[in-house]
Amino acid sequence: MNEWTTSLRTGLPIAYDGEQFTVAEIEGRRILLRQTGVVGAPKLRQVDISALLAHPSTEILVAAPAEEAAPAAVLCGLTDDEDDELTQKVRHVQEVLTGYRLGDAVLALDGEPREDYAPGTPMLHRYAAKAAELKVGESTIRRWITAFRTAGPAGLVHDRPARSVVERADARWVEMARSVLDKRVKSSRPVRNLILAEIAERLVKEYGKGTVPLPGRTTGYELLKQLAKGTNAFEGSTKGKRSIANAPQGTYGRLRATRPGEYVVLDTTPLDVFAMEPVTCRWVRCELTVAMDLYSRCIVGLRLTPVSTKSVDVAGVLFETVRPREGPEAGPLPYCGVPSTVVLDAEKLVDRDGQPLLPSVAAETIVFDHGKIYMSKHIQSVCAKFRISLQPARPMTPTDKPVERWFRTISQGLLAALPGYKGSDVYSRGESVEDEAYFFIDELEMIIREWITLVYHQRHHRGLCVPEVPGLKLSPLEMFEHGVTRAGPLRIPARPHLALEFLEEVRTTIQHYGVEVEGLRYNGDGLNDYRNQPSPYRGVEAGKWPITVDPGDITKVYFQDPKSRKWHVLDWEHGPAVNGPVSREALVYARKLAKRTHRFPDTQRALIELLDRWGVGLTRDGTERRMALRLSQQRLRLVGEDDAPADEDVTAALPSLRRLAEAGGPGAPTAEEVACPALHVIDDVAVPPGGDDDESDEIDAAFPGDDIKVVPDEEDYYADVWETR
Repeated sequence: MNEWTTSLRTGLPIAYDGEQFTVAEIEGRRILLRQTGVVGAPKLRQVDISALLAHPSTEILVAAPAEEAAPAAVLCGLTDDEDDELTQKVRHVQEVLTGYRLGDAVLALDGEPREDYAPGTPMLHRYAAKAAELKVGESTIRRWITAFRTAGPAGLVHDRPARSVVERADARWVEMARSVLDKRVKSSRPVRNLILAEIAERLVKEYGKGTVPLPGRTTGYELLKQLAKGTNAFEGSTKGKRSIANAPQGTYGRLRATRPGEYVVLDTTPLDVFAMEPVTCRWVRCELTVAMDLYSRCIVGLRLTPVSTKSVDVAGVLFETVRPREGPEAGPLPYCGVPSTVVLDAEKLVDRDGQPLLPSVAAETIVFDHGKIYMSKHIQSVCAKFRISLQPARPMTPTDKPVERWFRTISQGLLAALPGYKGSDVYSRGESVEDEAYFFIDELEMIIREWITLVYHQRHHRGLCVPEVPGLKLSPLEMFEHGVTRAGPLRIPARPHLALEFLEEVRTTIQHYGVEVEGLRYNGDGLNDYRNQPSPYRGVEAGKWPITVDPGDITKVYFQDPKSRKWHVLDWEHGPAVNGPVSREALVYARKLAKRTHRFPDTQRALIELLDRWGVGLTRDGTERRMALRLSQQRLRLVGEDDAPADEDVTAALPSLRRLAEAGGPGAPTAEEVACPALHVIDDVAVPPGGDDDESDEIDAAFPGDDIKVVPDEEDYYADVWETR
């Protein structure tokens, strides 16, 4: 027994399970512990000695030497030459102690034991003989023997650690250097020479001139290199520098899911490829918002938007996780059920103006978390109904959002192969990549969905594993199936229409023709029992009925019967004439175009409106431009090919030609002639070479058609008298 061990005896003080005890009795494997340091009768506990020593809270309360480096940590860092040197030194020490280089007579080598180290030889003689043999002092041999008896071979290792350049420098200089570098995290890449000068000036200001020794230029550069190692302070991208600074300083944790649908991670990012805007065929930037199931890494919802993401887009992704949409030919996205928790980025889910996006589908909002996410009371109520928790990720903490790595996967796996790929940063961007934009926004979203279904969900994912079967390769779909088999059935809405509660609600009256929402009339059989009746709902808008509206498709709204609680679809009266869905933005944009039309525009006004209509307006601000880009596809659907007016109809609709056709009379053109005027070839011989060919009697003759008196309508005649020509 030495200082590193103690005997298990009665009276030995022990800390166990958060309390202090002393050993009262020892009987075989059982130990009786008596509680100490309490008022009143002490508590007794009987434990097994194995359970006592295996418990993580057990501590023997006796004096012990200071902790030292473990022998394995000392020995594993030796080079081959240093290990051979240590082996020889150990053999010399064992020969002094036992007379045999390998430490035992059974392992004796040829000629052992030698005369100077034979058994019975005094130790002082052995010290002197070994010192003479190795040509070192006897004190060195004594020190080797003491170290070997204390720590074995590890005690013979030269343990003087090599001091780094940072340890050799003045601690005040190092602290100031770290402070200066920390303040430059969000700045552009600094210059080392200027950083050294700034450190010197700050030290002089704080401690006085000449108080803190300054390193030389070369040493200073080496110090900065060591201090900035792994921070991208002087090399690499500044974006990476900020990301490294935001990484957790302690142990990296992980958000672990135990089943599909337990956690759904929501995030948005600018896409590394340019798309094409359908109206002007110009390039446009896009943003991709996705929802990922954390357990299986399956993508359960996505939305691609031009320029910047809006609140309706993020709400649409969340809506898709609860109620999946019909997929393309490749198949729909996996459905992981109603999520238990939605993890969102509290910093990135904002639009171009910094307004929060998730989810703002109702008017009233409250501040949530760090002041960056606005959660509506309506959406909190719906999530509570579905038992969905909304968990914001910590700001500027990429480790809280595993979907960040997926954005790199899609960029390298799909987007890099598409025309218009711009790279992940300005260093990776090619020349004039905007001109290579080829796919429309809806086509690009369809490509992304097909890639997710056919490639990403089918291939091996290195981040997926089953702890019970190490090394098993799994795809997201296989992991999804494994999770369903392991955890049981998914949580799904009891009725599909429950997901409609995520949408926006407006209040209006029910008339005999239906309901009117933002100037659009909707009707359906579900309103038959409530036409021209006030609603039973009370509040600020008492008497009005709640109508649920999807801002992404205004061709239909939804009405819930207050008696049966059944949902009814109300169709827009002009919905059948529209080829596809129409968003609310398309309606607003179309109304703006209607207000700007002129019956008799001048040339300057015509030019301005022409440029404005085709997306390069002279006076249009950035907000209108972004809205026009988002609505370009819907604007094309407003008028189908069959509804487009023919050129002759446009010509016949001109006011002057229409009035001329209606007047009739000899020589007046018919409606067909107005619509399609004929061109006649005139013989050159029949045309005089020039001059006036009217006869004298023809000058005073009446003009053909003057004999028919046409009285124009007074209201039509003066209708445009005040119009600007």
